[in-house]
Amino acid sequence: MELIGSTQMATYARPKTSHFLPAISTTASSYRSHQPALTLNQNSNMPWRTNSYFRSGSAIPTVSALQRDNLDLVRANTMFYPSNRTALSSRYMPEDWYKSNQSNYRESESSRNSAERLRRDTIRLIQDKDQLTRRTQDSTSKNIGERLNDISFWRSELNHEIDNMVTEISVLTDVKRRLERALAETEGPLQVSQECLFHREKRMSIDLVHDDVEKDLIKEVEVIKSCQERMRRHLERAIAQLASNRATQHELERDLSDKVTAQRIDDRCHHLRNTSDGISYYRGIDRLDPSISLPDSWSKFTDDNILHSQSQRAASHKLRDEIEILLNATSNEMWNQFNAVNVSFTNRISETADTKNSLQSHLAKTLQEIFQTEMLIEALKKAIRDKENPLKVAQTRLEERTRRPNVELCRDNPHHRLITEVREIEDTIHKLRQRLMEAENTLQTLVKTKVSLEHDLSIKANSLFLDQEKCMSMRKSFPSTPRLVGYT
Repeated sequence: MELIGSTQMATYARPKTSHFLPAISTTASSYRSHQPALTLNQNSNMPWRTNSYFRSGSAIPTVSALQRDNLDLVRANTMFYPSNRTALSSRYMPEDWYKSNQSNYRESESSRNSAERLRRDTIRLIQDKDQLTRRTQDSTSKNIGERLNDISFWRSELNHEIDNMVTEISVLTDVKRRLERALAETEGPLQVSQECLFHREKRMSIDLVHDDVEKDLIKEVEVIKSCQERMRRHLERAIAQLASNRATQHELERDLSDKVTAQRIDDRCHHLRNTSDGISYYRGIDRLDPSISLPDSWSKFTDDNILHSQSQRAASHKLRDEIEILLNATSNEMWNQFNAVNVSFTNRISETADTKNSLQSHLAKTLQEIFQTEMLIEALKKAIRDKENPLKVAQTRLEERTRRPNVELCRDNPHHRLITEVREIEDTIHKLRQRLMEAENTLQTLVKTKVSLEHDLSIKANSLFLDQEKCMSMRKSFPSTPRLVGYT
């Protein structure tokens, strides 16, 4: 007998689903029939009989067949069979079983082939990416090395230009100091000329003439002031040029400092290896920063700094040449005018001395009175000068106290006292100046009084004294040419 059907298995007795086994299909190809193959005329309410699902192998059963049936019945009663269940379902066919095995074999082989291909591709990918990483790292190291060479080149250029600029600043500073000394040396001759003019203003009556000496003295003052003005302009240009040179030097040194820092960083990066200490992850560091410079702008920045420094050095060198020419020109002009004034003084003194012999008896008294008046004038000048520093102190205190912050800027007693002090000192100076003017007027009045008595004698004596004693005594010395050009 052949078992041609099977009961529906319970959920807990079903085999677990597998990706390697085909799912049980509900189509007709997966089973023969839900109904028994026997054509029996039995009622559906008929009790279930086991032998109704079996057919005999022959029409007349043999003894051996009956024994096998009895054995099967015993086994059916004593062993578990799915056919003992109430629900019916078809079993898999052997073809399905072989197909499932073949499908598992094919799927296993396909999976293994895919895994092998993936393994080979992955190994090849790892090798390729490893080689690419090495090449990229070597190329980056090469680029950093080239960058180090570029930085070294510009660093040497900057060092050379800084040395030249430092030298130029030193030379220009020396020339500026010479110009300052030369300008300071002109104060003496200018003061002498002005003093001579001031003393010659004390000439009286007919001797107070616009003679050659006065013309030459006025011209000498104009020449010295003109020289001073030109020196001051060139001094201002030298100061401005020095400031520009130092600013350029500062820019070069800052650029050099940046180059040194960049070179140190790139050198450290150039020596970094995969086994180096201190390497780490920095998330987002590869994002492009729009504020960084480009290679062209980087090299152009340093090149522009060097070109600017060269132009500043050229301007500084030109200014030094102009200052040298100016010092020589001003020295010659002042010396020539100084000699011309001295010649005029000598001639004027000689003319005045011709009348001195007949007026000797009245000369001493006249000079004594003039001398005392002049001492009074000098004392008043000194008193006025002595009041300058207290006035400066008071005004400086007022100015400093205006810097008090916020509510501290108060009109307190010191403030009122300082204002009173400034006004008192200014009033004192005004009165002293008035006294000075009065003293000068007194001197003139005294001289006129003397002139009224001995008119011609006092005039000649006073003129001779001013030209010979006052003016020529101050003009005995004059700065030498090396001093006028700023040396020693």
